[in-house]
Amino acid sequence: MLRSLFSGITGLRAHQTMMDVVGNNIANVNSVGFKSSNVVFEDTLSQQLRSAGAPTASAGGMNPAQVGLGVKIAGVNTNFGQGAAQLTGRSTDMMIQGDGFFVTQSQGQQLYTRAGAFSLDAQGNLTTPDGAQVMGWTADNYGVLDTNASLAPVNLPIGTLLKPNATTAVTVGGNIPSATPAGTTIAATIDCYDAQGNVHPLKVSFTATATPNQWSLTADDNGTTVGSATVNFDATTGALTSPSSIGVTLGGVAATVDLTGITQYAGSNTLAATEQNGSGMGSLQGYTISPDGVMEGVFSNGLKRPLAQIAMATFNNPPGMEKVGNSSYRATTNSGNPQVGVSGTGGRGLISGGALEMSNVDLAAEFTQLIVSERGFQANSRVITSADEILQDLVNLKR
Repeated sequence: MLRSLFSGITGLRAHQTMMDVVGNNIANVNSVGFKSSNVVFEDTLSQQLRSAGAPTASAGGMNPAQVGLGVKIAGVNTNFGQGAAQLTGRSTDMMIQGDGFFVTQSQGQQLYTRAGAFSLDAQGNLTTPDGAQVMGWTADNYGVLDTNASLAPVNLPIGTLLKPNATTAVTVGGNIPSATPAGTTIAATIDCYDAQGNVHPLKVSFTATATPNQWSLTADDNGTTVGSATVNFDATTGALTSPSSIGVTLGGVAATVDLTGITQYAGSNTLAATEQNGSGMGSLQGYTISPDGVMEGVFSNGLKRPLAQIAMATFNNPPGMEKVGNSSYRATTNSGNPQVGVSGTGGRGLISGGALEMSNVDLAAEFTQLIVSERGFQANSRVITSADEILQDLVNLKR
């Protein structure tokens, strides 16, 4: 008689735990990066009333007779299925498409999370809403990333400056009309830079000479001649024959002007200075995030340079991780050691910027589980009530 009472009590406890888990899932239906959990039940030990008996020549075998002693929680498993994506437009928001976790550091402890609602603090550190630092690799002054180095907090100093680069190569191309009258000048201009970042407007002028298929080339920097040459074209093909380039000096820096892309055909003038490899000083204006987690800075001079790369970790058994609050997890002996690397490699997912992974809680399923846990609790309470009534009847036999 007492066995049914105690079995009912174990049922109440187990279904109360189920209700707690379902309630927590529903409470976190809008938590960024939240992963739902489910309860697994199993029976407890059974009391044996009769052992099994082997068949003999004169009698058949007997099965064991056992009475169960209730239910217990076998485990609370975490579902790491992908959550829906929500576009936010915030440059610091990130989501993982596929397996993996962001690596964070809080109070000297390394944690892992799927919630990518990050922001920059006053010192340019990339942090979670609760202040944990996002880990990865920060580029050096030349934009070089070493992903073999130890993890460090990702830092994006807003005042980052990109030093000037002196122009050492200029490309000029296009067509010079073959029927251009002698003495006519055709020119192309492009802004170049010296080592201090000063602008030097380089003007390359071609003047038709009296000699067919021959031009006089002059390169000047803001009115000062910095280079000259006689340019010749093949009379039959219109291709450049000499020279292929000329040397110029811009603010004390030697540069080469490539002429190989120039032709002399009949038709319109398309001469243009198409490219130069210098740049002025630039300040950080913003950044973009690539699928491999590289945060590339966009500078005021139009150039881009890698600033940092977000690290990502995977585990052999993600459900074996321990929840520590703030949408974060901690590695345990059963989750395996974190395998830290670059997103998109080693089974790690890809990173999307300007978006967040929402909770993977399925409300329809949770409400169904809510009903199941409620009915299970009610049924077990009925067992206790019925056992109590039977005990009362037994007591009343004395009357």
